[in-house]
Amino acid sequence: MGIIFALLFASLLAARVGLFQRAEKPMMEFDSVLQIPTDREIWMNIFQKEQKIGHVHRQFLKTTSGYRLVESVYMQINTLGMVQDVRYRTVAHLDSQFSLSTFDFELQSSLFHFKARGGIEGKRLTIYSGLSGSEQKTELPIEHKIYLPFGILEAFSQVRLRPGDYRNFLIFDPISMAQRSVKVTFLDEEEILIMGRMERAKKISVDFMGAPQFAWIGKEGAVLREEGSLGIRLEQTVREEALKRGTITSSADFAESVSIASNKLLSDIDRIQELTLRLQGVEEKNLFLDGDRQLYRDGILVIRKESLSDYLKERSEKGTTELEPFLKATPFIQSDHPEILAKAKTIISKEDPDLVKVKKLVSWIHQNIKKRPVISVPNALETLRLKVGDCNEHAVLLAAFARALGIPAQVEAGLVYQNGRFYYHAWNVLHIGGWITADSVMGQFPADVTHLRFVRGTEQQVDLMGVIGKVELKILSETK
Repeated sequence: MGIIFALLFASLLAARVGLFQRAEKPMMEFDSVLQIPTDREIWMNIFQKEQKIGHVHRQFLKTTSGYRLVESVYMQINTLGMVQDVRYRTVAHLDSQFSLSTFDFELQSSLFHFKARGGIEGKRLTIYSGLSGSEQKTELPIEHKIYLPFGILEAFSQVRLRPGDYRNFLIFDPISMAQRSVKVTFLDEEEILIMGRMERAKKISVDFMGAPQFAWIGKEGAVLREEGSLGIRLEQTVREEALKRGTITSSADFAESVSIASNKLLSDIDRIQELTLRLQGVEEKNLFLDGDRQLYRDGILVIRKESLSDYLKERSEKGTTELEPFLKATPFIQSDHPEILAKAKTIISKEDPDLVKVKKLVSWIHQNIKKRPVISVPNALETLRLKVGDCNEHAVLLAAFARALGIPAQVEAGLVYQNGRFYYHAWNVLHIGGWITADSVMGQFPADVTHLRFVRGTEQQVDLMGVIGKVELKILSETK
């Protein structure tokens, strides 16, 4: 649950499309058929620090071919001062070794509704995403068995292991459409207090993208407690207690809790041409800190504002070929959809050069998409129809418009300065002779130098998991 929650929160920060990647390490799979003794049903409270924000209901049922898992989650999430109800439900069928066979996922928040379903067919995972009548099919190759996060803990509880023993798995997350490696380790046994009684439990660590998660599994194999990133904790309870709602206060604002205080107040940000910072707590290998307008050396990051005059060059044939992936439509950046194409063409004039087209697109989105934090899987078409969203929705819509008009576009994510703090944020880069930043939330082209890029490209968005809550930064200088 800690993994799922962190991924859900990260979906507020950046679009997640096409995250299926090959595993970096050989996978360890269960080498025998495992047996869960009995069907089980579990209720758990969700806490953010000491405040209750929701509950989880899990059912684990034996079938003739394996197991059926049902997880229903309800949460109230406060982000940027707005409290939203979020519900999601996963129904999955697992084989006798607990690996994924089929899944059906649905997420409902205050404004957005998302569905995804799919299954394993040989060495391929077929996914259908979107609402009925507008589903999109995606086929992804797989080289190893894949698991759901909460299915791993059930499976791990049935394996005889000694302290220090571990297994590596590939997990698949329906929210992000991501496949990533996790290392699950049996640490030791200890006694914990659950529902007023002491119980002996196996303590398990789950290392996911550098974000540690922990779970305590009771003698019957049921999960008693989970602790994840972002101050999230789950504890087993009874149905009546789980269904009692907590009271969400402003102190539980997630965007605020993971933001970073600036050591220096910045003014006239649009006039700053160069910003120098010291970064700590980040691992460079998973991030894109050095390149284009950013220079990173030995913990020092320099960001220089782009000059539009430097990017008014015609793209070469070689460059055009290399940029083809950033012109293609994806399940959530539907640049080839008739509605996206039609609207994009009404915003610009046919004779406009690319520079003018981008300026018009940024301006139209800035003026016409209501700025409101939402919890969803960012979707360009749905954003255009509803005309509301946070930075993710703005970013995927600008990417879709640009690609529809033949301008390569990607999504970037990292931090941006606002009112004395750095907040997680998403924006775009568009290729006009070279990659240049654009932020349609703020109406900036190019974006100001307080946009600190951590990742570029939708396939890297999940790497923010290893950054959130760890970054320390200090502004060293600014040049206007």
